[in-house]
Amino acid sequence: MRISARADYAVRAVLELAVRQGGDPVKAESIAETQDIPHKFLEGILGDLRRGGLVESRRGGGGGYRLARDPATITVADVIRTVDGPIVSVRGERPTGLTYTGTAEPLLPLWIALRANVRRILEGVTIADIAADALPEPVQRLAEEPAAWENP
Repeated sequence: MRISARADYAVRAVLELAVRQGGDPVKAESIAETQDIPHKFLEGILGDLRRGGLVESRRGGGGGYRLARDPATITVADVIRTVDGPIVSVRGERPTGLTYTGTAEPLLPLWIALRANVRRILEGVTIADIAADALPEPVQRLAEEPAAWENP
């Protein structure tokens, strides 16, 4: 699985909006500068997030972006799916749409298991969790494993 720059930037933008929740709408320029995201790229991402119902926007002098939902109800998976589509795909297809024959048949349950594990993590972490620096315990345990930080 690969996290695209688009998905990374989207999660960071939503996180930035979450920590500024309750104040004035946040300008895209401010998010871009704070998170070191190219402004034009961010504008497209924010448009996708708006169309996906995760953020709302207001035009004008006091305009900008804010979350459309409580950050405790927005998972990392929600953000990634909104900007990139399915979280795990094989050759651009969802694993459930694949078929293998012969010696390759055992690959399908492997891809399904991979998808299930990735989903378990990304659907189990909310934007509020990250904003509070309070990742769920199972995620913290995985991240604390020394092998998690090694590049084989």
